[in-house]
Amino acid sequence: MKRMLKKKWKIVLGIAITLTVIPLIILLLIHLAPQPPIGDVEYARLALYRAASNKADAYSKTLYQEARVLYDSAMVSWKRENKKFVYFRNYDSVTRYAILSGKKGEQAAENSRVSSTNLQVRLKQKIESLNGLSANLDKFFTTYPLSSAIRGRISRGNILLKESEVSYSKGQYLHSNKKSTEAEYLLTAAYENATNSLKEYFKSYPVWRRWVDNTINESKQNRCYSIIVDKYSHKCIVYFSGVKKYEYDVELGKNWVGDKRVRGDQATPEGRYRIIKKFDSNKTKYYKALLLDYPNDSDRAEFRKEIATGQLPPSASLGGFIEIHGNGGKGIDWTEGCIALPDSEMAVIFKIVSEGTPVTIVGSMVDLKQVMD
Repeated sequence: MKRMLKKKWKIVLGIAITLTVIPLIILLLIHLAPQPPIGDVEYARLALYRAASNKADAYSKTLYQEARVLYDSAMVSWKRENKKFVYFRNYDSVTRYAILSGKKGEQAAENSRVSSTNLQVRLKQKIESLNGLSANLDKFFTTYPLSSAIRGRISRGNILLKESEVSYSKGQYLHSNKKSTEAEYLLTAAYENATNSLKEYFKSYPVWRRWVDNTINESKQNRCYSIIVDKYSHKCIVYFSGVKKYEYDVELGKNWVGDKRVRGDQATPEGRYRIIKKFDSNKTKYYKALLLDYPNDSDRAEFRKEIATGQLPPSASLGGFIEIHGNGGKGIDWTEGCIALPDSEMAVIFKIVSEGTPVTIVGSMVDLKQVMD
């Protein structure tokens, strides 16, 4: 009986030892087996996530792509090692790739943050500059007869600029930058074209200034009324005895820049003229009208010169019937070459002037520097 009991205890003890030792051996074997670098891989994954959140694919593209490639290499290496027998696995390459990926991901995230901030600052300055350019186009060239192509570029440029501002307000800086760059190309080219045209036009300023001075002096010496039409500012200024008495807005021919050359060119002439006929309301379709002595001798001489030099065809006609008349106030240049005022203002001028009153029409009474200030 004792022998049997002793034998049973040996069996129980053996089982207990076996149950204790085997788990310990298993644990030891697991501990001794190579462990995958889960922490390093997670570090790389989080770094890539932060980089992506900072839009590194756009602002730090090279570093971000390198980080992604290194992360993919770590995953491929991990998968390859997992196919081996557990004790033959070596995760050193996985660790190396993951750490390098994490470092480059962090660099990409930081570079992207800095680049985004810098772009935001530059973009704000760019939009402000373009708004200033757009304002100058509106200020200096609203009534200037630019070509339809140039007007189209200005319109399209302003639309793109507004789209850029909307994208900027939403934090979409790359899209905003794209739109502002397109707007910059259109608006800058249009402004350069328009400015060059204006500079060319203002080469005649010394002549205009002389005409203006002579007209004001004549008014002063003869104690009479005289009229000066400033085409660029769209003003009609009435002087008496050399002193400005009235100033009114006017509308001109559709193609008012430059002197009138031929019939039908829709240009308002430039030169020194006189009123030769007054037409009351029942004598003209324009409420009241003052007929000028266009073309004068100077206009005819210039016309003959252009015919002789081939600048105009022999069939060209000089035209005439240039008036200061009513029916203005439309807000656009619409005449065939005449000068239009609102009826109430035309009534004032009609009352005070007489046949023989000097009328001088110039491109501008001030030089280009004063115009552009």
